[in-house]
Amino acid sequence: MAKFRYRMQSILDLQLKLEDQAKVEFAQAQGIWREQVRKLNELKERKAAYMEEARRLRAEILDFTAIRENENAQEMLKELIRLQKIEVARAEKEMDRRREILQEHQIDRKTQEKLRDKALSEFLIEEARKESREADEHTSYEYGRRQING
Repeated sequence: MAKFRYRMQSILDLQLKLEDQAKVEFAQAQGIWREQVRKLNELKERKAAYMEEARRLRAEILDFTAIRENENAQEMLKELIRLQKIEVARAEKEMDRRREILQEHQIDRKTQEKLRDKALSEFLIEEARKESREADEHTSYEYGRRQING
């Protein structure tokens, strides 16, 4: 029996490498997004702490300097949170782009695998036909030889 050789194996190998690379890039983008979300949550927690401190400062003896510093800190955090939300959105957009690239590579790989499987099926069918033909020829030869030798 002949050995099956997929003529586009190099293309399939390339698709596998591209898919692996896309997986790594997607994982990196996902990691960056998670880090940006973590930073955003940290800023929100800090803002909540300043808001709690503001409530405490207003409940105690009024220290206008401390209250003003607290308000300034809250405003600064508000701006930092706004900027961090932009970073989160940017990271999410990049992560989505990387996901789409990965999905495209997966589709390409699956297409190549289907083509390889189809080629293998055709190869096996052809090999079965060849073996059947050879068996028929051998049987005919033996029958003819017996007829001659009598």
